[in-house]
Amino acid sequence: MNTSELVTCETFYFEEQARDGMARTGYFQTAHGKVETPIFMPVGTLGTVKAMRPDQLVEEVKAQIVLGNTYHLYLRPGLEIIELHGGLHEMMNWDRPILTDSGGYQVFSLKDLRKIEENGVQFQDHISGSRHFFTPEKVIEIQEVLGSDIMMAFDECPPAGASREYMRNSMARTTRWEKRCLEARTRTDCALFGILQGGIDAELRREHIDALCDLPFDGFAIGGLSVGEASQAMYDTVEVSTPLMPADKPRYLMGVGTPQNLVECIGRGIDMFDCVLPTRNARNGQCFTSRGVVKIRNAVHKHDLGPLDPDCSCYTCTNFTRAYLRHLYKSKEMLAGQLCTLHNLTYYLDLVRQARQAIEEGRFEAFRRQFYSQIESE
Repeated sequence: MNTSELVTCETFYFEEQARDGMARTGYFQTAHGKVETPIFMPVGTLGTVKAMRPDQLVEEVKAQIVLGNTYHLYLRPGLEIIELHGGLHEMMNWDRPILTDSGGYQVFSLKDLRKIEENGVQFQDHISGSRHFFTPEKVIEIQEVLGSDIMMAFDECPPAGASREYMRNSMARTTRWEKRCLEARTRTDCALFGILQGGIDAELRREHIDALCDLPFDGFAIGGLSVGEASQAMYDTVEVSTPLMPADKPRYLMGVGTPQNLVECIGRGIDMFDCVLPTRNARNGQCFTSRGVVKIRNAVHKHDLGPLDPDCSCYTCTNFTRAYLRHLYKSKEMLAGQLCTLHNLTYYLDLVRQARQAIEEGRFEAFRRQFYSQIESE
């Protein structure tokens, strides 16, 4: 690959600002603004963070960046509709950065509806049954139409427990696909991140880092975790990987995770996270608080006039009781999901803000100990 001929992003750069052990703070600049790290990105798969208006995400949740999904947006509403709006930012009325996953996770999650070939992946649409062929070039084309501030390279996310032989072959194919993504980029205002695979095998992780991290990606993601492995195996893999990844580029842990996952992996050098847990679990009546997980549907909250989280100043916690939230949830009122989602996302964004402050003040380990000392889940 002749890297001198590749199109590069002119609007993206990253700067590390403080370090405490392996944990670090910094920021990255995109075409739609600056993002402080470590950061959690709310998931907006279909161009919307479920149950949230964009102004709420900005003003109340303090979200700096959201995530969309290339595969799902390609199917619904389709590129024609998005192009009519002038791109994804305009369509969803969001003037801050957007990162889009490439569809590589769908290679894992839709395994019964896809066929992997050397040139790409054939998907059967889970909605209509129609067939679509995704290549690395197609994935970049779609993301450039979306106008993603950060595009993700196309990869295969192997399942936990895949054989070493399968993993190695998958990694080699992913490397070829990701090089093709670099060659396919045409926009200078869209950053492109590479994705590192290798499961929980430290040797394979080192091999894939060696294969990809000298290439001119704008950042790198650790993929293939949170797919069924034990939490400690995830932490060990992150701890092996981050020191080998470029220090002058963001490190993104894809699809992770719980508040505990965030704290542990920030401590191991991760800068960026995304996960559906705070929004999906909110709609199912599960709330993340400074004291642990609260299942608002439980009868113990029927007469509870206290706030969801006494340490939280979000709209939900300052205006409503646990008893009222339980009533809304048991009555299947839409407001239950909205209020719980607002709280969960506020909690996640406040957690990473507190982590940033602790790192800057050189007290991350004390922050970590305090985090665990407060948790008492139901």
